[in-house]
Amino acid sequence: MSGWAAKRFWKETTVGEADGGFQVLLDGRAVKTPAKSALIVPARALADAMAAEWDAQEDAINPNAMPVTRMCNSAIDKVSVQHAAVADMLAAYGDSDLLCYRATSPQELVARQAEKWDPILDWAVDSLDVRLKAVSGVMHEEQDAHSVRKLTHLVHALSPFQLTAFHDLVSMSGSLILAFAVAHGHLDAAAAWELSRLDELWQEELWGKDEEAQEMVEKKVEEFARAAWFFAAISRET
Repeated sequence: MSGWAAKRFWKETTVGEADGGFQVLLDGRAVKTPAKSALIVPARALADAMAAEWDAQEDAINPNAMPVTRMCNSAIDKVSVQHAAVADMLAAYGDSDLLCYRATSPQELVARQAEKWDPILDWAVDSLDVRLKAVSGVMHEEQDAHSVRKLTHLVHALSPFQLTAFHDLVSMSGSLILAFAVAHGHLDAAAAWELSRLDELWQEELWGKDEEAQEMVEKKVEEFARAAWFFAAISRET
């Protein structure tokens, strides 16, 4: 059975145990991924969230209203089969992390970046054994080879479901270190998101907010928070 039928065809949505985790059942029949794999997730919280999304479908099924289901499908159909490639892509952020590239002016922004970002780099030294250096300007400078290798190892150690959420945390923030700070519980999603937008928030203070851009930001805030929740839900139960 395809999980993406156009119309609602079931009456009851439940969650059941399966070999290796939990699954959503529609009138007792297990949902599958778009690639026809078993949609089995490692955490009950994910299955419950998916069940709520499926149960909320009334007539036509709208995949855009099912973000947790989409993430779980992606973990199984995409990330699990190309884990190394996804991990390498994300680990590459460690050599060009957002927190390491600092403004040269105005001095107020330079000081704010140091005040807000330096403590997170210090946390990475203590908690991850990773020491990244901050530089002024946008020209790339290679980071310490040991730190880059350590970050690569840490990313590759994530499970496919963790890596799926971690992908969003990294790609949306532009920072591998911020993503790890969220994953380790050092920062909550809201704090990490604000740190990732420090430059944009500075501009907003000077020139005000753009209403159209703000709508997009609010959507991204929701997506970033969902990724943080998704990662935490897996880590608590696995």
